[in-house]
Amino acid sequence: MSDEISPPRLTSLARGGGCGCKLDPAVLDGLLGTSGAKALVPANLLVDASTRDDAAVWVIDGKSALVATTDFFAPVVDDPYEFGRIAATNALSDVYAMGAKPIFCLALLGMPVDVIPADQIRRILEGGQSVAETAGAPIAGGHSIDCAEPFYGLVALGLTAPEKIRTNAMAKPGDILVLGKPLGIGVYSAAMKRGLLSDSDYKEMVDSTTRLNTPGPDLAELDSVHALTDVTGFGLLGHLKEVCAASGVAARIDRTALPVFPGARTLAEKGVKTGASGRNWKAVSGFVELPDGLPDFERDLLTDPQTSGGLLVSVAPDGVEAVLDVFRRHGHGDACVIGEVVEGKSEIRVE
Repeated sequence: MSDEISPPRLTSLARGGGCGCKLDPAVLDGLLGTSGAKALVPANLLVDASTRDDAAVWVIDGKSALVATTDFFAPVVDDPYEFGRIAATNALSDVYAMGAKPIFCLALLGMPVDVIPADQIRRILEGGQSVAETAGAPIAGGHSIDCAEPFYGLVALGLTAPEKIRTNAMAKPGDILVLGKPLGIGVYSAAMKRGLLSDSDYKEMVDSTTRLNTPGPDLAELDSVHALTDVTGFGLLGHLKEVCAASGVAARIDRTALPVFPGARTLAEKGVKTGASGRNWKAVSGFVELPDGLPDFERDLLTDPQTSGGLLVSVAPDGVEAVLDVFRRHGHGDACVIGEVVEGKSEIRVE
């Protein structure tokens, strides 16, 4: 009989996982304060933290703008290679959400090196590298530390023309809202930790979270596309609220049109959810009108933290079919219309 002890599950080493690790939105707002009041705002800094956008943008010249972002989190799955792939896909999403193409990345790694075997840590890095290379943005370096909880992610850099940048502050009343991926990743993650996730639902979760948001740059080529963001740890309502606040508009959501993974809906109906869904609801509840009698699980899906979630597009009505065609060409056939932008300020009405 072997005395060798198996290494612990990756997800058992962290309090949270994936984009559910994000700070409470209310806490984050308190930490950042009124970030628009800065001592130094260089003219070349086209996009900064003031609108809570997906990435910073630095205009190099009239033809080029550099997009810079970073994202990292604790394991959302136990397979080290898949964890690396998911984390890298999620980090690159913020570049795509600005309408840019990634050019290269830097890795961010924190591991309890006395707990996780070196071969598993190596597999995490290999998973991230595989996704970055698929995106055409190889990992050129990075930084690592020895720490109690494991985390992995990337600094991702991209390029585009300044006029092609799409921020979360450009939505217009009358625009149609299109979502690029189904909701429910947080529910799947919670179910996995509780041993309730089926093999088919696990595969669906991994397939979605490792699907790069490559439609972003092509969407930015469309004049009818006014605003772009991606839906991640704050859930659909949290990220839509950021769009509304930055753009000075309101929104209406058709809950019957929302794409939700069937397995995630079934699990949610049984009460499976993450702690982050309630935290996210608390942060947006003052801005959201829900229909009377809405079941708690449906509200939880609206604030379910998405890891490597879909792009959220605000597009003029005459551009909707072109947007859906871009998604289809990139293998995002589940993209669909979920609502519209209306006059108002930050309010979201769910119907």
